[in-house]
Amino acid sequence: MEKKVIRVAHSPDSDDAFMFYAINQNKIDTKNYQFIDILSDIETLNKEALKGTYEVSAISIHAFPYVADKYALLSSGASMGDNYGPMIVSKEEISPNELKNKKIAVPGTLTSAFLALSLYLGTNKFNYEVINFDEIIPAVKEGKVDAGLIIHEGQLTYQDEGLKCIVDLGKWWYERTGGLPLPLGGNVIRKDLGERTIKEISEILRESIKYSLEHREEAVEYALKYARGMDRNKADKFIGMYVNDLTIDYGERGRKAVELFLREAYEKGFIDVLPEIQFV
Repeated sequence: MEKKVIRVAHSPDSDDAFMFYAINQNKIDTKNYQFIDILSDIETLNKEALKGTYEVSAISIHAFPYVADKYALLSSGASMGDNYGPMIVSKEEISPNELKNKKIAVPGTLTSAFLALSLYLGTNKFNYEVINFDEIIPAVKEGKVDAGLIIHEGQLTYQDEGLKCIVDLGKWWYERTGGLPLPLGGNVIRKDLGERTIKEISEILRESIKYSLEHREEAVEYALKYARGMDRNKADKFIGMYVNDLTIDYGERGRKAVELFLREAYEKGFIDVLPEIQFV
């Protein structure tokens, strides 16, 4: 029987590689499906999801309202910042009140980091420049921008580059919401695949995440090729930040956080639509 091809689009990052290790290396039963990796940066994936390009894709939670007509949110695969998350960094100390008047490099306007920063500043009309996420720290160091909104491994390496953290948006969100994680990324699946296929793929992806967490050493070793220069200890720490129990399932805290994050953004006019959030 010919296997059904399912394209899984995600970022070329160590945490995503860790998540899908068991599928890519045939460590678990993938039933009647052949999974093909598509690697791209998160802002590109957000834009492809607007077109419904891939069967399964990692996207920013910020982008979900705009693709909810085509995709459902998988209950596993979340990246949540639990009292940590995207950061604003700069060469010099900047008071949070001065940020609105500074030029800030951002990794894309559909990223959850951008939405979290907008909520923090109280406006999405601040002075920003969109720069590829891995070029933000160099842009800050070279003085091309006053500050940078960093995601991915930059959250662990910015100090090595002599930069200072002005605000950790995950910590800010945790404190103001009474302990909720900051929703950053999620995996979505196309609704037109049908209920049975969606259920089966959801189970396979969850099993892949569980396998990696239970066989951490070998999964981290595999993920190192996507660690962009981080040593094993830093890569392991980064993976632990974004692949954990909340990744296996959002749980009550995670679901509540997603709903609050998007509702606040809608009420402030930062997103145009507020769909019913369906976890599958």
